[in-house]
Amino acid sequence: MIKLRSFVWVVLMTVVYPLQAAERDDLYLQGYIGAILERELGWVRSDFDVQVQRGLVTLHLYRGDDAKQREAERVLRDLPGMEGLNIARSPAAPSQAEVTVAETLGVGPESVALPAGDPFWPLIADPKEPRFFVSVRRYTTRADTVNIAAVGYGESFGLYRKEGIRRGDALQVSVAGGLLAQFNLDAPSFDLINADYMIGLPITYRRGDFSMRLRLYHQSSHLGDEFLLNTNPDRVNLSYEALEAVFSYDWNQWRGYAGGEYLVHREPADLEPAMLHLGAEYRGVKPVLGSGRWIGGLDMKSYEEHDWSVSTSLKVGWEFGKGGPGRRNLRWLWEAYNGFSPHGQFYNNRLRYFGTGIYLGF
Repeated sequence: MIKLRSFVWVVLMTVVYPLQAAERDDLYLQGYIGAILERELGWVRSDFDVQVQRGLVTLHLYRGDDAKQREAERVLRDLPGMEGLNIARSPAAPSQAEVTVAETLGVGPESVALPAGDPFWPLIADPKEPRFFVSVRRYTTRADTVNIAAVGYGESFGLYRKEGIRRGDALQVSVAGGLLAQFNLDAPSFDLINADYMIGLPITYRRGDFSMRLRLYHQSSHLGDEFLLNTNPDRVNLSYEALEAVFSYDWNQWRGYAGGEYLVHREPADLEPAMLHLGAEYRGVKPVLGSGRWIGGLDMKSYEEHDWSVSTSLKVGWEFGKGGPGRRNLRWLWEAYNGFSPHGQFYNNRLRYFGTGIYLGF
């Protein structure tokens, strides 16, 4: 643990604190302005967008008129830290009576090949979300207590995007994959215990504060050679293809989501197919630890295979850098889990763990 603390503080000193204070102030001002427009003027969040760069504020009005523009100028005129205000008015979204798929979805004619980022933000606390991370955890099972290093690499790579009529809205097709592995830190050679491999094709969509992800993906799981030799476990050839749907809604700094999965093909064949998924997240805007922000998530899954027992994952910590998909950021998170194992081969085993980890976003 001493080595872990030393590693964390080296990361903080060499990566976190050199981030520019201007970015921190811009993020705070962006969130502050959004709160003023929603709470004082009663505006709907999907009708405007705020961008701040070095104190210069650009306010996009999607359903704006002269009266709204004057309201904005009045309440924002003398805000401390604002170097200037530019208000841009865009035409309103097309009438829903126009019956084309593109207009119903709110997407325009502009398209982008190999786009950066994703309309659907990755889930913070889902232990199976493809991410780059390294985490040290203490696991407790019915048989033992052991120290584990959990590592992962994975991302979502955009293939094609249709841009929305309003800034930030989009419909995107991507390819997403990753590897999630666990190593036994109490073994002399840090034995690999389990590795889960995932590859999928997500379709993601955002319109205002609403976003969603539809994904067809494959997962296969494999035990480490040293673990097999040393423990001689009962092996399960776990492999499946699943169809996932997750629906999400943002409210200020909060986000809620709900959805589920269904196994369209699985091995073993007697694996029950359905899963329900629920969660909430918080992304702060007020700076902490220099240019950091509070961030956290609670993720809950309930599998038919486990008689709908709920497994819970909690992650809380700080995010440094630019938030959101397609932007460089670093997260230092504290983690806790209770329920059935999220690690492939051990899906029918109950466990608890707590620990801390460093997560990287690109």
